[in-house]
Amino acid sequence: MKIGVLTSSRADYGIYLPLLKKIKKDNYFELEIIAFGTHVSISHGFTLSEIQKNNYKKIHTISSLISTDDEQAIATSYALTALKFADFWQHNKFDLVFCLGDRFEMSAALQAGIPFNVKFAHLHGGETTLGAIDNIYRHQITLASNLHFTAGELFSDRVIELIGNNKNVYTVGSLSLNDIEKFQPINKTEFFEKFKLPNKDFALITFHPETVNTEMNKHFASEMRKALAKVTSKLYLVITMPNADTMGSVFRMEIEQLKNEFSTQVMCIENFGKKNYFSAMYYAKLLIGNTSSGIIEAASFGKYVVNVGDRQKGRMQSDNIINTPFNNQNIIEAVDKAIVNKTFTGINKYYNQHAADLIINHIKQFNEVL
Repeated sequence: MKIGVLTSSRADYGIYLPLLKKIKKDNYFELEIIAFGTHVSISHGFTLSEIQKNNYKKIHTISSLISTDDEQAIATSYALTALKFADFWQHNKFDLVFCLGDRFEMSAALQAGIPFNVKFAHLHGGETTLGAIDNIYRHQITLASNLHFTAGELFSDRVIELIGNNKNVYTVGSLSLNDIEKFQPINKTEFFEKFKLPNKDFALITFHPETVNTEMNKHFASEMRKALAKVTSKLYLVITMPNADTMGSVFRMEIEQLKNEFSTQVMCIENFGKKNYFSAMYYAKLLIGNTSSGIIEAASFGKYVVNVGDRQKGRMQSDNIINTPFNNQNIIEAVDKAIVNKTFTGINKYYNQHAADLIINHIKQFNEVL
């Protein structure tokens, strides 16, 4: 069975990894990676190099993002991605192609595949992120897909509502948490030395723009910087930089200003890679920001999360999430609450121990029916 895997960012590639490792070892499959989006962007860390280290037999690369990130640039990148994938699907055939999440470039790749009758399997469909335009892209991807692997029953119900039937809709949990109980972080001393981190308690931070309420992002980014400036008196800050979203550069500029003002208390990381990122989460005191990893993964590491704004609003949450608006004083109060709470000991609602095996079993059954 010839499998293609669409990956457009460091985030989705990290989620795919447990599944990719199992597919590589299974002679039933022929695996090819299709890397595009920020993977081939120098300004976003050129994370294609991380994929290449894993020695896949074939990696396709498609470059389609333009450098700016206003609304027109995102729309142009969407169109260019669709145009390039029209040529790609014309010349490359697969039995099944995996796609994940809700990125605009992921949506564009799928829309181009519809006339070619490409069979898509979608991970993390049915979720809602009311503060991000990704909601629309995610549902577009769902409607273009033939197989659906969701992270919870609630999300399966929403997919069924969208597509009008329950055919090929499976609840498997979050793939990124597959075998999480076996995860061993990098040795603490080695980790701190590798990234030149001081031996201090730190917060792991990721902020992205709210792509529905774009006109407010300058204010949101300013409130973020003001809050984080105050947090530097309590914790060291390890900040992973924003993805390619509308107005993402506004947050980058505020983060860079913060780094300049508090150079001894702030570390900025363009790309950790999954093992390093999970190690950072393991050693962090808490998480701050508006990223899906705080919602989906942090509970499995016993971490409280200060979830800021509406970007993740509508997603199922475990009890480790402390929600707060984009107001610097509210953010500080939430951080203080998270510090006092220390370690989270509740369940992660996204966890399923055998997510990757469930997906593999279902796609084999799907292939036999074709």
